[in-house]
Amino acid sequence: MVRKLKLVLCPSPVVAALLVGLCQASLGQGDADLEALGLAPFSTTLASGRAALFQNVRIFDGKSAALSAPSNVLVRGNIIERISTNPITVDTNTKVLVISADGRMPGLIDAHWHAFMAATSQMLLMTADSSYLHLLAARQAEATLMRGFTTVRDLGGPVFGLKRAIDEGVIIGPRIYPSGAFISQTSGHGDFRFSFELPRTPGGPLSRSEVEGVAAIADSPDEVRLRAREQLRQGASQIKLMAGGGVASPYNPIESTQYTEAEIRAAVEAADNWGTYVTVHAYMPRAIRQAVASGVKCIEHGQLIVEPTAKLLADKGIWWSLQPFLDDEDASPLVNPVSRQKALQVFAGTDNAYKLAKKYHIKTAFGTDLLFDAKVASRQGAQLAKMVRWYMPAERSRWPPQTMAS
Repeated sequence: MVRKLKLVLCPSPVVAALLVGLCQASLGQGDADLEALGLAPFSTTLASGRAALFQNVRIFDGKSAALSAPSNVLVRGNIIERISTNPITVDTNTKVLVISADGRMPGLIDAHWHAFMAATSQMLLMTADSSYLHLLAARQAEATLMRGFTTVRDLGGPVFGLKRAIDEGVIIGPRIYPSGAFISQTSGHGDFRFSFELPRTPGGPLSRSEVEGVAAIADSPDEVRLRAREQLRQGASQIKLMAGGGVASPYNPIESTQYTEAEIRAAVEAADNWGTYVTVHAYMPRAIRQAVASGVKCIEHGQLIVEPTAKLLADKGIWWSLQPFLDDEDASPLVNPVSRQKALQVFAGTDNAYKLAKKYHIKTAFGTDLLFDAKVASRQGAQLAKMVRWYMPAERSRWPPQTMAS
């Protein structure tokens, strides 16, 4: 189970390099395999103890700004056993997966991605047939991999089926760490209901976004606990909660604090009992502080943070999943003028957020959170290149390879 791996947001570049080979190993399973779908998924990790030998790879060690000479890496299970510029020989009685990298660079990781929503317009997501939307997501998954991103942490959307299809070798795509539906309070950032879907009746029919598995509306600790457990049942590797106002949601101010500490703690307890964690969407200091007090392990966004709150993240060892949001060609299209004004607030805070992350040595993860536009989604790699605005190239890869589990 991926949860037992304690989800590494920013593994060492050596591990990132291995992801290229691991992803390639799940492809091209052949017609004979595809005739028997629905059976046990093909293995896409080496957790069972199987060995893999990666030949002719370039390695970044996290210390030097230069890549290594062409090297060979032997991995057994999830442990790197040996790295050498000389050929590595293995026991002929051991089944070893040999992957030739031909001098290629490590694969990339996007710690905040939405496979279901990255390249599809918001209106289409709200109105199109579900099966069509899932086909679009599958196409986007392949495009994501071809851009060099071999692993994504999916922070909201119905991607459990997509993940399974990739893991089984049915379609091409990156390794996905899914959250499932993001959990939101009524009127929160994840409440995308139409006007005719209100008022909500307890025990009544679900809204379209809930039926599709995009969002889960929950009010009260009991409801939050229920919705969190539903995502875990389906295979969520982490739980995503909306803890503050958002840009794309027109019905809540960005400065709003969402959920109570008791409600957030209910999700934290459910996740902790499953061996995983909760991450929250939050821009403002108050929302961030409440989430930290409730036991969350990671903050998404946080561009409007202030210095004391940044220091709190450092003191508590909280992960900060921060995106390079700027008012440039990579900004997601927003036709709603209210959302546009909120976006400008966020853009204005990005420089300060990265400066504070560096000043306090906060555990920081790179993600893009690109939404609703195929052209913008195609700029996923350009978002990473943009990080030279705040970091030297070697610095960008030194984010500590620690887990977010306590």
